[in-house]
Amino acid sequence: MKINGSLVELKEAQTLYDYLISQSYDLAVIAVERNGEIVPKAAYKEVLLQDEDTMEIVRFVGGG
Repeated sequence: MKINGSLVELKEAQTLYDYLISQSYDLAVIAVERNGEIVPKAAYKEVLLQDEDTMEIVRFVGGG
């Protein structure tokens, strides 16, 4: 699987939610694009990650 341009090996089948939590992402301030489509936060627990997935995980940053 490729995440933010880096290859990541999944050790076991897991959902997007499980992966994000295991990597300490703050779900309130991120957005996830998987294979070219934005994943709604409500679907994180339903999306099963695959080795061929390409994801971009972005964090919102405030400014002013």
